[in-house]
Amino acid sequence: MSEIAEKIKQSAETFEERIIEIRRTTKVTKGGKNLSFRVLAVVGNRDGKVGVGVGKAREVPDAIRKALVSAKRNIIELPVVKGTIPHEVVGKQDSAEILMKPAAPGTGIIANGTVRAILELAGVQNVLTKAMGSTNPVVIAQATINGIKNMYSIEKIAALRDITPAQVVRGVKKEG
Repeated sequence: MSEIAEKIKQSAETFEERIIEIRRTTKVTKGGKNLSFRVLAVVGNRDGKVGVGVGKAREVPDAIRKALVSAKRNIIELPVVKGTIPHEVVGKQDSAEILMKPAAPGTGIIANGTVRAILELAGVQNVLTKAMGSTNPVVIAQATINGIKNMYSIEKIAALRDITPAQVVRGVKKEG
């Protein structure tokens, strides 16, 4: 019952939507070329929740709608600490790698267009990133999401180590 309540609560939240890429694709068949469109979309509430989706259809509006539905279905949470990410992380997908590092206040989002859109809609204001390998926006978006999934909040790290969050920040080892 809690999953249903959570889905209803999520749908009530207002998510900002952004289209990253619209690409025309063709399939060559015996009868000629079949045109279709692929759309990469991001949704986020600028408060730690973000989702990425891909939609394909013969018409652009249908592809956009499918991409946004897919993005809302794939929402994940990102721990945001003082406007940045809690620790350095590398996200990998196929041949793409995204290195994300926390940054000081006032730095801004130093990233390419795809990573910038995802982190902005997640609510991150200061971060340094480096994309290595593939430049395909879909693969870069998936690598970014994989990196976000590998991030831990300070509270989660404290629970894993059986210490307080303050001790995690100070770097104190567990006593005993």
